[in-house]
Amino acid sequence: MGDRQAQNVGTAAVRDDLRFDETRLAKWMAAHVYAFAGPLTVEQFKGGQSNPTFKLVTPTASYVMRRKPAGQLVTGAHAIDREHRVISALGGVDFPVPQTFGYCDDDDVIGSAFYIMELVQGRSIWDTRFPDVPDADRAAYFDAMNETIARLHTIDYKAIGLEDFGRAGGYLERQVRRWTRTYRDGIAIAGANADMDRLSAWLQAHIPRHQDTCLIHGDFRCDNMLFDPHEPKVVAVLDWELSTLGDPLADFAFHAMVYRLPPELITGLLGTDLVARNIPSEADHIATYCRRTGRSDIPDYSFYLAFNMFRLASIMHGIRQRALAGNASSGHAAEVGALYEPLAAYGWKTASAN
Repeated sequence: MGDRQAQNVGTAAVRDDLRFDETRLAKWMAAHVYAFAGPLTVEQFKGGQSNPTFKLVTPTASYVMRRKPAGQLVTGAHAIDREHRVISALGGVDFPVPQTFGYCDDDDVIGSAFYIMELVQGRSIWDTRFPDVPDADRAAYFDAMNETIARLHTIDYKAIGLEDFGRAGGYLERQVRRWTRTYRDGIAIAGANADMDRLSAWLQAHIPRHQDTCLIHGDFRCDNMLFDPHEPKVVAVLDWELSTLGDPLADFAFHAMVYRLPPELITGLLGTDLVARNIPSEADHIATYCRRTGRSDIPDYSFYLAFNMFRLASIMHGIRQRALAGNASSGHAAEVGALYEPLAAYGWKTASAN
């Protein structure tokens, strides 16, 4: 865990391949960000595999900037305009997200589109076992995550101007096609995998008939949140790149997938003594979410788990592809990308058990 924490928490100097004209950025911020005053110092956050993220420091305030990565990009990926839009909309209903300060689609400023948002002061937790919080509080951290995702899924997305943020219905069909295509597009560089091929075919044959539609995050994990420094409370949900209108059960199953994966894969909980650590069981976590969202259970739960393992494996396959092509945003992308194979194996194990 220590290595993962060190790799992802904090900032470092901007990598050479991601440098940009900081003077031009400061000039843009002076014209578009209220109360901005230089001089500006730029650092790069260590975490994140997709859109490079930077800490912008001035004598009076600090900000966060997200931009598209350099190099050839997958079509439809790295849509930071969507990130900016959804964060801005959710801020209007007091959902825990950073305040946004501006979006720029002029590549002449720093070489790609970017947006500026608030630097939220909070605690980053990269290990789902929450090893550094008091034993007595651990269940409350899980309840805080549970409450936050349930609240997200009950927001009236039409009322906050996101009616066209995705398509109602057919989410799972589109997603299985999308991540199958993403995986296949990367085979030439990142290689093929038999479990991925089997999973893709199985998912296409077992898509649930009924699907609800709501605003979903798409990557709801503890490491994509900031917690209050002293209490079990979510103060900001980050990394909205995969957000859209979709099936809430798919979103929740992604969050709960940690119960089915070992610690070395997205710091899962498989094999952990949950009672000793005061972590709610998978069944209890599901039941609490269902109670909060007015459900009796989650039909086709195994499908949703297998789907999310396939989707995450495809994402990591893409990270492997970018690492091999030399345009990954993280310095340890090759290590992360290699995890796609065991993830695919767990996905096929989950699917074939049904």
